[in-house]
Parts: sequence; C-alpha cells; structure tokens
Amino acid sequence: MADRKGISRRELIKRAGVGAGGLAVSGVAAPQVWAAPRVSRADETIKIGFVSPLTGPASGFGEPDPYVLGLAKKALAKGLTIGGTTYSVEVVNKDAQSTPSVAAQAANDLIHSENVDLMLTTSTPEVVNPVSDACEAAGVPCISTVVPWEAWYFGRGAKPGKPSPFRYTYHFCFGVANFFDTYTHLWPQVKTNKVVGVMLPNDADGNAIRGALVPLLEKAGYKIVDPGAYQDGTNDYTAQITQFKQAGIQIFNTFPIPPDFATFWRQAAQQGLTKQIRIAQIAKTGLFTSQVEALGSLGYNLASGAYWGPTWPYRSSLTGISNAALAAGYTKQSKKYWNQQMGPSLALFDVGAAALKASGNPKDKTAVANAMKTLSVTTPVGHLQWGKGPVPNVVQTPIPGGQWLKATSGPFKLKWVFCEHSDDKNVPIQAKLKPYNA
Repeated sequence: MADRKGISRRELIKRAGVGAGGLAVSGVAAPQVWAAPRVSRADETIKIGFVSPLTGPASGFGEPDPYVLGLAKKALAKGLTIGGTTYSVEVVNKDAQSTPSVAAQAANDLIHSENVDLMLTTSTPEVVNPVSDACEAAGVPCISTVVPWEAWYFGRGAKPGKPSPFRYTYHFCFGVANFFDTYTHLWPQVKTNKVVGVMLPNDADGNAIRGALVPLLEKAGYKIVDPGAYQDGTNDYTAQITQFKQAGIQIFNTFPIPPDFATFWRQAAQQGLTKQIRIAQIAKTGLFTSQVEALGSLGYNLASGAYWGPTWPYRSSLTGISNAALAAGYTKQSKKYWNQQMGPSLALFDVGAAALKASGNPKDKTAVANAMKTLSVTTPVGHLQWGKGPVPNVVQTPIPGGQWLKATSGPFKLKWVFCEHSDDKNVPIQAKLKPYNA
C-alpha cells in the first residue's frame, strides 16, 4: 500500500532501522498477585503475567494500572470457560522500573518462577522489547502494546521483507505512518515556515523515527534541522538550542523520556527558543497531565498525539465498559484527569482473554500463540484484526493529534482536545490547533 505522499509501505519499512537504548537500574519489585476467589487444581488455573513501568522515567504510563487491573480482575473473577472447562484466572503484575534489565528480569521471574501461561506488557521499548524477547526465547505467548510497531518489530531483529522471526510474540500499536498522517494533518492548521527542529534520542524510538519519519516529512516539504542523536539523561542542551535558534525553526518535534524533555524545554525557554516556536509537537512524553502540569505555563498549548481517549466510540469486550465510562470511573476513583494509557492497557486483557478462548486449550502455549495469528477482537482502542497488519504479528492502531489547553473551568488545570483524526474518522474532532505562543 502506498501513502498519499508516494512512499510505499515497503520503502517505509526499509527506512525503519532501529537500535536499543535505556537506563541502568537493578532490582525488581515484588510481584502483586491476584487470583479468582475459588480453589482449583493447577491444571485448571490460568496464570497471566503483566509487566509495566510503575516507577522510573516512564512511570506516567503506569499511573492507571491499579484501576485497569481492578476492572480486569473483576471481569475474570468467575474464571474463563474454554473447551468445556472453567479455569480460574490468576494475574501477577510486576514493575519494570522503566529499565530494560529490570523488565527482562521481571519477565524471566514470571516465566520460570510463576510459570505464567500468557504474558501481557506495555509502554516503551525499554520495557516491552526485553519482555517480548524473554517470552519468545521461552516459548510463552506474549501480547504487547504502546511501542511504535517498527521499534518493536525491527528493534528486536526482524528484517524488512523477510518472514517474521517471532512465533510467540504479538503486538498492537501505532507506527511511523500514523505519526506522519497526524503531523501532516495537524501542522497545516497553524501558519509556519515549515522548518522543523527534531530532537531524537539514541534509543529504539529515536532511531526508528529518524530512519523512517524524518524522510517522509522531508518529502512532504518540511525542512528538517537535526543536531544528531543525544543520550538519555543529557543535562545540557545549549548546543542544540543554539542550532535551532540560528536555523529559525518554528516547529519543534521530539520523542524523549519525560525527564529529558522537561530539562530541555526549561532550558529552551531560558535561552529564548520557545518564543519562536509556533508548534511544539512532543511524543513519548507529554502524554499525561502529570507530565504537562509539571512544566507550569510552559506546558500550555503543547501538541501531542493520543492513542486513546474517552470520546473514542469503542468498548472493552471483556468488561463491557465504554470508553466514556472507563475515563469517568478512573477520575472518580483517583481524582485525576483521564489517562490515555487506560485504553490500551485494558485492551491487553481483551486480547488476552480472546486468545485464550480461541486456543481451545489455554494451557497449551503454542495453541494460544497460534490463535493470535488471525485473532479478531473488540477493544477500547478499536477493533483489532491480526493477519492484516503492515508486517506479521502486528496490528497498526491510530494516534490522532491534539493539544493540551489551559482549562478555564472544572477541577483540573489542563484539558486535552483532539484536533485531527486522519487515521480514525470515528474519533470526533474537538478543536483547531492553536499556536504554541497563542
């Protein structure tokens, strides 16, 4: 399939060269275990592992975990009936601490000590890729999300145009083409000189974006100013800021871990760069209110993408809950603004339950993995159908673009609005993009 700018899917895939990156922290938090409240034999109990970043630089992704896990556990309390047998379900969740080494250790503990039948994992390559690799090596079915699919697929060793090397690991998430669609529908809403400064780290996300998205934006008529890959944890961005100011950029785009963006953006304000920015487009950070509120007034009018929202007209097949009810329930329980991670995290349990049922035997790991090849399931992020993705093992999902605005009423300081829906017309548009310095 070719996109409207003339870049073929094959060419897009060839450009998605990625690497690995992350932080170094040791130790794994003790697992949190929940089981359906009935006694059963081990061969009649399904054990599900769940790994996400509750602490560390990516902890914003884990903020809604207690709420989402509570909904999933309630839905699974009566067990799952598969092939005439009713299985109790046990969920064991662990904190990956936003770190590849800890994520890998957590996965191996769940595989070899807890003997999980199915693994679910989410949020950033630093967490998801090591967990997926551990499952692939051990022959344990794994379903993952919230990593650009190129960073998950190619970042783990798959090659463009070659058969998938993965038998047990499956993924659903947005990709480079979705960012391209979002940006080229969002950015024209504000008049700019089309000069884009990019800050891309030397990690799986940054390398995937540099290899695939940057060439697409150039072909679409944007001039890219790229000062080169930087290391996670950099403290001084004076050189990059100086280069951006001299180049006269009016659009800024970045894919950093949250602490790095906060450091960069404050320095950019101190050194006068933010005054010339018309669009500040951020990804990987700025997804959650806690991250944006921490910036104070510098967070107002930041543009981003949202891979889930309460206005999306879908619901969870496992729990039956609508997206509007999902967000409202979270706010009522936590007293916090809705968090876009809720949708895909709950979707993992929708997909997991559907795969276990479709397998005919949830204790047969190969059967569960094989069921994923053509699985079709309704989730909060939309209807997912494996076997029709851009590459094997992957379903591509949208990430419509929008913006954080200063709230003028209500209990919260910020509100999110969707400003474009190029990849899913079912998502309602709520506002036109405002300039960063409106």
